[in-house]
Amino acid sequence: MRKQRRVGSRLFMALVFLFLYAPILLMIIFSFNAGNSNVVWQGFSLHWYEELFQDRSIMQSVYTTLLVSILATVIATVAGTFAAVGFYSMRRRTRGALLAVNNIPMTNADIVTGVSLCLLFVAVFGFWNEFAANYQVTLNLFGSVYRITFPELSLGFGTMLIAHITFNIPYVILSVGPKLRQMDRHLVDAARDLGCTWMGAFFKVILPEIKPGIISGALIAFTMSVDDFVISYFTGGSSASTLAREIYSMARRRISPEINAVSTLLFVVVLALLVVNNIREARIAKAEARRQY
Repeated sequence: MRKQRRVGSRLFMALVFLFLYAPILLMIIFSFNAGNSNVVWQGFSLHWYEELFQDRSIMQSVYTTLLVSILATVIATVAGTFAAVGFYSMRRRTRGALLAVNNIPMTNADIVTGVSLCLLFVAVFGFWNEFAANYQVTLNLFGSVYRITFPELSLGFGTMLIAHITFNIPYVILSVGPKLRQMDRHLVDAARDLGCTWMGAFFKVILPEIKPGIISGALIAFTMSVDDFVISYFTGGSSASTLAREIYSMARRRISPEINAVSTLLFVVVLALLVVNNIREARIAKAEARRQY
């Protein structure tokens, strides 16, 4: 009876994995197809990868995606790490309430976050542009010799970067928080008693203890930024286009095998990050097990 259950559970698990990864595998296979069909195999070729790297719009979107993801990851990791340390030093009731608020953006729908940030930027920029216009009119009326030109603000790279930082910070806090709770509180007190400043204790005591959580949070933040479409769509405007937005626009025009190629590369990058993270965590777990023995 147990043997039949094992066979049934394994068969069910195999069917689930087949349903999840068969479309991705099919996409990867046809990215190397010599023809432009997604159904008929016409021979192995790297033609569509060559076309992909010669497409300026796609390369520009890749550059924008990487730049936004790297900057957002660095800023969100720093801000989220210090925020997690601040939460750690609070009382349990206050910390619990703030962590509940921190978890809302992660459980909230992306479209709600994207629309709300878009409305916020539009409202702030509208107020700023109106103030700049009225200021120039006032200077012209009084004939002032001083001319201060205020830039006109609009949705673009900057707003998209702020949006990515905003939704990445909660993931960093969630990754760093457990490592702080696993740390011995007396280590910081001992360092302070020995004459170390707070910043010195942070860099020499706290940071080495929470480094695995920081790296995990940074990898999650980078993956979320590269993969994001909805929030970038609402906050990027027309001047900044990420890879996800470019793929969406390509799919609306026509289904080109270039989409298979760029999606394959994106899948490989994300998969490589996950593999590196899992290998690193496995090595850390082995090192901790050796220390205990």
